[in-house]
Amino acid sequence: QVRLVESGGGLVQPGGSLRLSCTASQSIFNIYTMGWYRQAPGKQRELVATITTVGTTNYADSAKGRFTISRDSAKNSVNLQMNSLKPEDTAVYYCHARRVDTYWGQGTQVTVSS
Repeated sequence: QVRLVESGGGLVQPGGSLRLSCTASQSIFNIYTMGWYRQAPGKQRELVATITTVGTTNYADSAKGRFTISRDSAKNSVNLQMNSLKPEDTAVYYCHARRVDTYWGQGTQVTVSS
């Protein structure tokens, strides 16, 4: 069983930045594709960004040019650097691990508001 724990969420003004981190209970980043998803109130959960075991990244159109996903195997963490945040980025952000099996973190709230 893999446990994922997110951190780094909070309240930020439009145009600001946040860095989310996801720490795994095991060393999994060499064998799992990792990703960040988000869910806004009343909306379906949606993909934000993913990073494969070889470092290939993929971003939702809404995240391209503003968000960066990265992996730190030494710290067993996957990070999401979010810049130029907009009110529509407000959501609960979830860390995700996928191979044959999948795991989700508990989520961290990001609120973008003035």
